[in-house]
Amino acid sequence: MNIYIKTSLKIVVVVILIFEVLSYLLTKKVDKHYSDDELRQTALSRNMSSIPSTYKELLKVVDSPENRLSKDKIELGKSLFFDKTLSKDRDISCDTCHMIEKDNKENNTFSNMLLSKNKDSVKDCVVCHLSDQSGTDRLGAAIGHNQQVNPLHLNTLSILNSALAKHQTWSGEVQSVEQQAGNSIQDPYKMNLSAKDAQQRLSQDNSYVQMFEKVFKDQKNPTAPTLTFENLQKAIGAYVRTLLTRSDYDKFLDGDDSAISQEAKKGLANFMNFGCKGCHTGKSVGGQSIQKFPLRDYNSFLDLTNTFSENTKGRAVSQVSFNFSMSHPYPFENIGGFMGKNSQRLFRVPMLRNVTKTSPYFHNGSVAKLRDAVRIMAKHQLGMNLTDTQTDEIVAFLKTLEGDIVNYSIEEEGKL
Repeated sequence: MNIYIKTSLKIVVVVILIFEVLSYLLTKKVDKHYSDDELRQTALSRNMSSIPSTYKELLKVVDSPENRLSKDKIELGKSLFFDKTLSKDRDISCDTCHMIEKDNKENNTFSNMLLSKNKDSVKDCVVCHLSDQSGTDRLGAAIGHNQQVNPLHLNTLSILNSALAKHQTWSGEVQSVEQQAGNSIQDPYKMNLSAKDAQQRLSQDNSYVQMFEKVFKDQKNPTAPTLTFENLQKAIGAYVRTLLTRSDYDKFLDGDDSAISQEAKKGLANFMNFGCKGCHTGKSVGGQSIQKFPLRDYNSFLDLTNTFSENTKGRAVSQVSFNFSMSHPYPFENIGGFMGKNSQRLFRVPMLRNVTKTSPYFHNGSVAKLRDAVRIMAKHQLGMNLTDTQTDEIVAFLKTLEGDIVNYSIEEEGKL
């Protein structure tokens, strides 16, 4: 038995050492050095291009054939986005969980949440970051109707730049901001209002009746109803499609070499060299694919089970069985037990735009610090143990993605 144990432990130690050496070599590999223009072109080659700065450019990026943008439709959607009428108890609006106002001192909903019976499930990032234009609520787990915590302890994804993503929600099973708007209104753990009730409530407001008529009246079919739940979704979706942010990173992409620091440029180079760009790509720097997380499992352990049986002569014989057992696969606490799409650990790749404003991190909000999130991703997705310097450089780059919502001047009716 001792021979078996010693041999197996040696194997485990050797495997660990091999991994650590490979990880070290990968981390210490000679990085490609870029000039400013080479760095810019490398980013652009991954479609990590800048956010549109004008409404005309915006239309080229986010306008949809199924939901053409127009000034009136966007204004209607904005009104609905902030209207608590669309929640069952008339106390929650889209902005409650997707905060985009810089001054939320009058938002009493979060004060109530922090003092609620569910306060032990709430991360405290929101306490210091109510004034951030984050597009989320900064809570570890979303809280909705009747102060219910999301049953899977999933947190709220930022709505900013979400129109650029191919996948919405942590599981990535929703493909449009319009569909997600409707889901959020009807979800019993969010706003908990049926499509029928939402439509009925709005029909009692003459101003909404007139706005829906103006925006959605079909000249080819003038008798078709205009105030419908589908059109409600389209209106909110139209407004959400304008919620894009620009940052110093965009200035750099547009040709300003001085827009970001040398440390941030090294971080962007690391981002390219180490392979982060493989998943975090596009204008939104993520949100374009569904990927497995974590790719590498370090929570396995060797189970040495000693059993005794009798041989043909009736003598007890010791046998050791070797089994690799697995605790939960996440490199943080498995709060909520959510295992991704189809329970296959498949998640929408998070968008890194404004990532500095959207802590706590990961689907269940178990990681509070951005540096820790970067290290976890490097180790569990890329198999790399980053140095402190490399981590600092990547964080410096991520800070350049922090920006404010673009105030697009909408001077036309949305047709190119």
